[in-house]
Amino acid sequence: MVDLVSQYQKIKPELDKKIIEVVESSAYINGPEVKAFQQELEEYLNVKHVIPCANGTDALQIALMSLGLEEGDEIITADFTFAATVEVIDLLKLKSVLVDVDKETFNIDVEALENAITPKTKAIIPVHLFGQCANMEEIMDIAEKHNLHVVEDTAQALGAEYHFSNGTSKKAGTIGHIGATSFFPSKNLGCYGDGGAIFTNDDDLAHKMRGIVNHGMYKRYYHDEVGVNSRLDSIQAAILRLKLPHLDHYNSARQDAADYYDKAFEDCPNIVTPTRSPKSTHVFHQYTLRVLDTDRDELQHFLAENDIPAMIYYPVPLHQQKAYNRGNYDDKDFPVTMQLIDEVISLPMHTELTEEQLEKITTTIKTFFNE
Repeated sequence: MVDLVSQYQKIKPELDKKIIEVVESSAYINGPEVKAFQQELEEYLNVKHVIPCANGTDALQIALMSLGLEEGDEIITADFTFAATVEVIDLLKLKSVLVDVDKETFNIDVEALENAITPKTKAIIPVHLFGQCANMEEIMDIAEKHNLHVVEDTAQALGAEYHFSNGTSKKAGTIGHIGATSFFPSKNLGCYGDGGAIFTNDDDLAHKMRGIVNHGMYKRYYHDEVGVNSRLDSIQAAILRLKLPHLDHYNSARQDAADYYDKAFEDCPNIVTPTRSPKSTHVFHQYTLRVLDTDRDELQHFLAENDIPAMIYYPVPLHQQKAYNRGNYDDKDFPVTMQLIDEVISLPMHTELTEEQLEKITTTIKTFFNE
């Protein structure tokens, strides 16, 4: 699914040198590489504040911790996504409210979102799933109307551009009050371990989050906030600094691979290729098909027999997960999600895919449907 070795080989001499420099400096935590990466990511995103942290899940948790929420406050998010988004809500004793997604983009359904708002709703977490932005213009309008915070889960869409109706654009993660991302190795911008970051243009929220990530301290041994220990280490920051200038190229390579897939499958009636929203560029963290009138699991098995990996993101919706099922949801409230969990399959998608590999993948899939 991902070829990190080939990507590493292309930048090996510079990257090895960077890692050795950090080791020789002994500045392993909050060293110069972390501060430099923070500034460079701020410039790339055109955002006032980037707060590096230990991973993407922490980024979401710290974002919510900064908002002054109280136990039982409701946070609305999508049912069809990875569990980290609701995990942090439950850890903070808040209440997750799950809603269905749009069949075309797989992102949160804005009509379902607005219908789920109650007097206890305090925030929305739109997830930019698989590499393109949710409908942020409408989400921000809804948030303003109901006085809600918006925390963008940008773990799968770093570098994507959202286009507003007035002709302006912003990077994913910089539209809401806070954006959060992950630098897990397989992400579009990945380090070689765990890492994450939080973004905001709000000076007060930035100040609060900078304290929270470091045990609630602004001055050593003076704890002004209830905090956590969540810092990006200097080796990971050095790796990310080296890879950040390549991010647009990495995303372009993913888009080229997606174009190849699209063209190969355009005459396959059983395959629905990913929709590109006119409101957002798509950076294809995943290339996710819908397969119709077909046993999707049989297709996955057939691909595995032919040495082609394929993954199911996500086989079980959040409202059915044992950890988060409170008995207050019904499958009929999530018709799109319940359809997607039986239809979706994600193909290999990374920066190093060759035409030979793409041809093998697409030919094998078409063989399955033609047998």
